[in-house]
Amino acid sequence: MAIVNELTITLAEAIEIVEQLPVEQQDMLLQIVRSRQIERRRDEIAQNGREAIAAYRAGELKAYTAAEAIAELSNILDSPE
Repeated sequence: MAIVNELTITLAEAIEIVEQLPVEQQDMLLQIVRSRQIERRRDEIAQNGREAIAAYRAGELKAYTAAEAIAELSNILDSPE
């Protein structure tokens, strides 16, 4: 459920509302939502990068060569959980 201006609506209700829009406005809405999703994901990736750099600088992460990283990942994937 989403809260919009103190009005609670379900996903199904939101879809019904969107379906009442003209097709062009539905397309615009989809583009806006997708653009916002992409921007949030970019922000999340950037934050993860900043945290990883800080952890590396603090000595919490080890530097690996590409071959070492691939070998480590292979070991993780091959080991039983």
